[in-house]
Amino acid sequence: MITQLTDVSYSYNSSFKRLDSLESNGDWDLDDIVESKIHKIHSYPAKFPAFLATRALDYARREGITLKRVADIFCGCGTVAYEARREEVDFWGCDINPVATLIASVKSTFCDPEEFVRYRDLILANFELVDEETNFSLRRTNRLLYWFQIEQFRALARLRNSINISLPENSPFKDAFLCAFSAILKSTSQWRQRSTKPQLDPTKKPKDVLNEFLKQCSFMTSAWRASSQSNTAKTEIVNGNIIDVQAPAELMDMIITSPPYVTSYEYADLHQLSSLWLGYAEDYRDLRVGSIGSGVNAVDLRKELKNLNEVAYQIVFSLYGKNPLAAGAAARYYLDMQKVAKRCFSFLRPGGLAFFVIGDTTQNGVKLDNAAHLTESLMKSGFRKVLATKRTISNKLHTPYRENNGQFSQKKLSKMVYSEEYILIAHR
Repeated sequence: MITQLTDVSYSYNSSFKRLDSLESNGDWDLDDIVESKIHKIHSYPAKFPAFLATRALDYARREGITLKRVADIFCGCGTVAYEARREEVDFWGCDINPVATLIASVKSTFCDPEEFVRYRDLILANFELVDEETNFSLRRTNRLLYWFQIEQFRALARLRNSINISLPENSPFKDAFLCAFSAILKSTSQWRQRSTKPQLDPTKKPKDVLNEFLKQCSFMTSAWRASSQSNTAKTEIVNGNIIDVQAPAELMDMIITSPPYVTSYEYADLHQLSSLWLGYAEDYRDLRVGSIGSGVNAVDLRKELKNLNEVAYQIVFSLYGKNPLAAGAAARYYLDMQKVAKRCFSFLRPGGLAFFVIGDTTQNGVKLDNAAHLTESLMKSGFRKVLATKRTISNKLHTPYRENNGQFSQKKLSKMVYSEEYILIAHR
């Protein structure tokens, strides 16, 4: 039973204080349901908890909403896509990150385990026949060799070539094996494990490529065997930016999503190994452009300050005195999120819901009230009310700090991270 949702549909000053003082009641914190193995076929930073997706769907039904179509406008690795399909609800999702949409597409498509194994054996047979040629540019090759020892690089090149010749171009099985390939890149490289920032670990012993690939294929096979996906629900996943992506053909009953935080993760950087190996970019940094929340995107505050809503204006003004560049990046994020709120309103049918999971952060000693800003943006976009509560992120209670390399820590000298985030439910 979901209780104690607070109506925050009022003016800026009241909303600002009320969001800050909301209590976490535990309803949205944890769930005792074991998450499907399909959600673990590829690592992903700040992955959306599957139980929140199912709980959001349950909330909508209790509100009397018939769910036929659900969307996730920051679909990431496809958690909501899979959970919607499992509950026989059509899904539409988008993400600007091509690695994310690859994973999401694979997770939300059922692949017959026995056929998957037959293709795996064909890939292994062809591995002995193909060469190590990549046809990569010198820039792309050098960037990858920064992360990979030559033995692993050559084996990965052969594996990639074998996948390409073993499967039809538009086969969902090919995407599945490219996803498996992507999933083993960090373990076979010098990438520091469990870091939220790209860090080289020269002491790390990289794993054997073929052994890792076989283990990954075995896990994916077992995940599909245990899968309970619907064969009737339709799924569409688009690689594009929510701000300018073509809208879905039909209005949605519900949006379930978790927006990126301002300057929190550089997803293009974190997925650079996959982007370069799979040919999504010659230079992974090109994928930062247009990414909402990226620290490299900024605006001319002299021109754009007037377009910020009240919450954003106060935050950016406070930040400017300490770090003008950070203030410009924050302004870009808040302007983008104001557009996101408008697009959400336009995607939903009258009576539909938009469900957000979003947290606040701190930069240069200034609290970035992302949830309060989104609340104001939603109300100004036309939503009739916004309900809110807090949830506790249990793993961050035990490691509430982050080191400079991005790893979570218990050391108080490190940068503190928030152990709470907000649930916002906007009613159209």
